[in-house]
Amino acid sequence: MLHKILILCTVLSVSLLAFGQEKAGAPKAEIFGGYQYFHASTGVSGVSGFNLNGWNASASGFFTRNLGVTADFSGSYGTPSVVGVGVKTNFYTFLFGPTVRVPNSSRVTPFAHVLFGGGRISGSAFGLSASSTDFTWAAGGGVDANLSPNFAIRLGQADFLQTRIAGSSQNHFRYSTGIVLKF
Repeated sequence: MLHKILILCTVLSVSLLAFGQEKAGAPKAEIFGGYQYFHASTGVSGVSGFNLNGWNASASGFFTRNLGVTADFSGSYGTPSVVGVGVKTNFYTFLFGPTVRVPNSSRVTPFAHVLFGGGRISGSAFGLSASSTDFTWAAGGGVDANLSPNFAIRLGQADFLQTRIAGSSQNHFRYSTGIVLKF
């Protein structure tokens, strides 16, 4: 019996040592920048959603091979028709939260994140304008195609994004693609 316990302790000890090792090639930081498509929901019955285009940028720092924290910023622009009137619309987000990635021996690195922060929407028509900054959160992930140890293409990042404007929740979809620099 003592022999089996000794073998079990040895296997567990070696496993813990292997778990703590950092694999070479897993970058400690990443910077992303690229295009963003944003489908906005109005949250108002009878008023359809609209599409905006813009940019998305983020910086991620990793504490371990898989776990890190991300700061994500984006801007989307357009002039959707709301009840027959073209409204010049700008929507910005500033979000922060944990990120999990799965670096591996293949050329693709999947990741997932949950981000919390704020969103600022502004609209103007006929010389009148209004804006609101409220709580926003996003959950999603994507896949990076690694071209070299320090450079990747973000094939896609898809996020469910929810805003809370004027006491009402709006559910949105965000897709981003671009380049990733790894350090």
